[in-house]
Amino acid sequence: MLYAKTSPTEKRRLFREQLASGELLRFPGAFNPLSARLIERKGFEGVYISGAVLAADLGLPDIGLTTLTEVAGRGEQIARMTELPAIIDADTGFGEPMNVARTIQELENAGLAGCHIEDQVNPKRCGHLDGKAVVDEETATKRIRAAVDARRDENFLIMARTDIRAAEGLDAAVDRAKALVDAGADAIFPEAMRTLEEFEAMRKAVDVPLLANMTEFGKSELFSARQLADVGLNIVIWPVSMLRISMGATGRALDTLVEEGHLTSKLDEMQHRADLYDLIDYEDYNHFDTNVFNFSVER
Repeated sequence: MLYAKTSPTEKRRLFREQLASGELLRFPGAFNPLSARLIERKGFEGVYISGAVLAADLGLPDIGLTTLTEVAGRGEQIARMTELPAIIDADTGFGEPMNVARTIQELENAGLAGCHIEDQVNPKRCGHLDGKAVVDEETATKRIRAAVDARRDENFLIMARTDIRAAEGLDAAVDRAKALVDAGADAIFPEAMRTLEEFEAMRKAVDVPLLANMTEFGKSELFSARQLADVGLNIVIWPVSMLRISMGATGRALDTLVEEGHLTSKLDEMQHRADLYDLIDYEDYNHFDTNVFNFSVER
């Protein structure tokens, strides 16, 4: 009932233990708090909160238009509804090193288990679009050092994302990853890797956890969790997948309404009301205060 029973501090500690196991952790992207609960219910190890999804939720493109307040606020809403650790996309840290420092503490306060900060030039672009530009190594490492220095909970994961592969090639990505680890990054998110061999090269280059982004319609081939585990990846995210599937289904339902005037043909595709009530613990609220929530769920 209400929010997660596991404290943010404990979520972070448990997450670090999971990472240390060497097993591949699966983090589907949650597009709202309810979807985060469903991810937990289905047995995944964590929840990912995508900057592209947060922007799209506001009807905006993923070009750095969202603010720290918007991101931290939505991150808190999602993270507090699940016992799982949640990692959030912090773009370029929302400014220069002092802004990055504040970003880390705001995300800690919001109950997140970690975040990633990228090395793109502002305004940033979606990681799988052409025309990206990255900052120089000094600027990139300053962002990470600021994040590490600002962190109060040592288990809050500070991940460095590098977008340099698309701009300057794999060798540059390897060199940038090494520099980011030297700056204190706990993990590396090498964006837009194209092949398993590129992931393997990154695995050989750095001795920290690595994240694979399996976003559809992008630069990377869509590898399976088993394939990624076999080359030593530690986390895999599907950042926008659940939103894409939900919006696709919504579009088809709206077409049906236009064509048929009702949704009778779509009933078997809907989440049943009983399943929704179960997911949000409706009956627990009823038991808590029957004077306020007095009902029965028809099945």
